[in-house]
Amino acid sequence: MTATQDTPHLSAGLAAFAANLRYEDIPAPVLRRAEDLLLDCLASILAGASARAVQAIDRYAAAMGPTEGPSEVLITRRRTSPLFAAMVNAAAAHVVEQDDVHNGSVFHPAAVVFPPALAVAQALGSSGRDLLVAAVAGYEVGIRVGEFLGRSHYKIFHTTGTAGTLAAAVTVGRLLKLTPEQMLHALGSAGTQAAGLWEFLRDAADSKQLHTAKAAADGITAAYLAREGFTGARHILEGPQGMAAGMSTDADPSKLCDRLGERWALAETSFKFHASCRHTHPAADALQQALRDNKLTEADVERVVAHVHQGAIDVLGPVVNPQTVHQSKFSMGTVLALIARKGRAGLAEFDAGLDDPAVAAFRGKVDMVLDPEVDSAYPQRWIGKVTVTTRDGRTLHGRVDEPKGDPGNTLSRAEIEDKTLSLGRYADAATEQELRGLIDTIWGLEQVQKVGMLLAHKGA
Repeated sequence: MTATQDTPHLSAGLAAFAANLRYEDIPAPVLRRAEDLLLDCLASILAGASARAVQAIDRYAAAMGPTEGPSEVLITRRRTSPLFAAMVNAAAAHVVEQDDVHNGSVFHPAAVVFPPALAVAQALGSSGRDLLVAAVAGYEVGIRVGEFLGRSHYKIFHTTGTAGTLAAAVTVGRLLKLTPEQMLHALGSAGTQAAGLWEFLRDAADSKQLHTAKAAADGITAAYLAREGFTGARHILEGPQGMAAGMSTDADPSKLCDRLGERWALAETSFKFHASCRHTHPAADALQQALRDNKLTEADVERVVAHVHQGAIDVLGPVVNPQTVHQSKFSMGTVLALIARKGRAGLAEFDAGLDDPAVAAFRGKVDMVLDPEVDSAYPQRWIGKVTVTTRDGRTLHGRVDEPKGDPGNTLSRAEIEDKTLSLGRYADAATEQELRGLIDTIWGLEQVQKVGMLLAHKGA
């Protein structure tokens, strides 16, 4: 696919939509969903505060960025510039594997949209409504870019790092009130910086946190440069040497401007119930169902086959013997072992499970196989299917068509609040008082005239 004089200027269409989007254009349920997703993201950021990789990025930001500023580093409560605050917060958002996901684009929007939105809104003194509009713009554009780049892109590239850079640029560009022309240049500068490769999973490396950190920071850079007149490639997505040409073999241009302003992709986004890679969730839910319905315990299970799509094999397949807690979240065997042993796969279960011989033993009983039905439905639908062989010779099945957290099986606001309290208290990242104040702030965000600091500041 290459752009010609007769090709619709798709990048420009996205830019115009993002630049012109108004609060009044967005249906109320979409705005409420944006608030839900924001609170969910903030909780994930706090839960990631103690992660070694996040702390390394925070130290880097403290060394390179200003010691004072208008924007809040949530994990330390210090203030710095928007760029470095967004960098740290975005890294933290993506480490405990509890941030949101959009199925069709296989993209985690919150981690790359809300950190720059919050940091820049604080710097500009934007209203809560401004922040919500910017976030919706970022979701709508980022999701469509991920869908456009397709399954071939995701096989090699971490879409949250690549499409995420453009989503961040659009979010910030909307807060900066860029014109459509300036927004187009912001997309160009974002796209030329977009990066993120899956190879890190083989080594249990820290790159995933760098992907979101840099996507947020590079998106800010692209938008602020565009405001200063800096130009970017005008056909960065569809051009003959653009992102699709270099990063995809199945790019679908029809996805880029698909029903902009009519189809609200943000509302399609799923919450993550288990603290693991989303590719493990359908099978985890299906195993829960099979164990529950057949009154089985861990000791009853001889073998589990997870019937999966190819994307799950591509991402999870390399993780055979996880060496870190984070890498274990990409191990289907580990996740299913925790489901069988503990009934859930939360943060505490992963922490305790890494060196547990019983978890390792169960992991050896789990296989993944490509399932034609599951694969053909993916990525629009993430079907969960497992076959369980019991020690007494029975063959049993579990199936879920909408994993917990999907729009048709979503979390209520009460469940989101419970998740926020649980994640925020993890490793003593925040007090219950801070978290309840945060919940109240986000539920009333559209009434906030000037976005300020969200948490109490150490030494204040």
